[in-house]
Amino acid sequence: MTDNVHNKQEILEKYREAGRILKTVRAEAVEMIRVGNPLLQVAEFVENRTIELGGRPAFPCNISRNQEAAHATPKIGDTDVFGKDMVKLDLGVHVDGYIADSAVTVDLSGNSDILKAAEEALAVAIDLAKPGISTGEIGAAIENSIRSYGLNPIINLTGHGLSEYEAHDDPAVPNRHVEGGAILKEGDVLAIEPFATDGAGTVHDGNWAEIYSLIRKKPVRMPAVRNVLKQVEEYRELPFAKRWLESDRLDFALLQLEKAGILHAYPVLLESTGGLVAQAEHTIIITHDGCEVTTK
Repeated sequence: MTDNVHNKQEILEKYREAGRILKTVRAEAVEMIRVGNPLLQVAEFVENRTIELGGRPAFPCNISRNQEAAHATPKIGDTDVFGKDMVKLDLGVHVDGYIADSAVTVDLSGNSDILKAAEEALAVAIDLAKPGISTGEIGAAIENSIRSYGLNPIINLTGHGLSEYEAHDDPAVPNRHVEGGAILKEGDVLAIEPFATDGAGTVHDGNWAEIYSLIRKKPVRMPAVRNVLKQVEEYRELPFAKRWLESDRLDFALLQLEKAGILHAYPVLLESTGGLVAQAEHTIIITHDGCEVTTK
């Protein structure tokens, strides 16, 4: 066996290990999502437990509720508690940069049909995934499955490829029918994530962000800004939470880094008509005759 093949196997094993850690953390965290429990407690549990089990967070624990589709994470000192919400728990784990990404919806709102639509669409997509199929075909299957419930897929959110220290790589995996698309091949690692909604099926940026990522390194003059940049560099290109940083001028420093094109902010994504959103997501590795789900 060549070194190259050995290396590929080692990499795949790291993806699998990330998936194993994620499954444990996800199952434990889901039990904490109950009316009256604090969101911050769940997010910190997910991130700390990931490290305890030998992984690292690939991005901050996302806890998005109701019309929030993605990119919501508790703020510093957050006091919010779960109500009768539709809760999306989206978590990522990496082992040496190789990522597992998975999301589940916990419905505390009494709208289980939206949850079922997202879960069924994910199952349909996973059944299709194999070498030679196009991401366009997978998107069409997701869309048809969700529409069969009388609901809409969120058409401007997609699944995505995963690579070393890259949580959103090519190819995009649409949640609707598109012509063409990328052809999957053995060894591809993807996160497939259908979103179902009783709203119009698009999202827009909210006016707040708690998640950022480093997009380029540049020198900065001000000591307060330099101090925050030094903390940020620890996460490489992976997203991080504002609450992970320490500075008495944090808002100012983040704004300066964003203005300088050093950081990218991820605003909370909101369903454009205020509809409820459910999400289901697994990470898969394309195998010679199908796919292996690392997060199931």
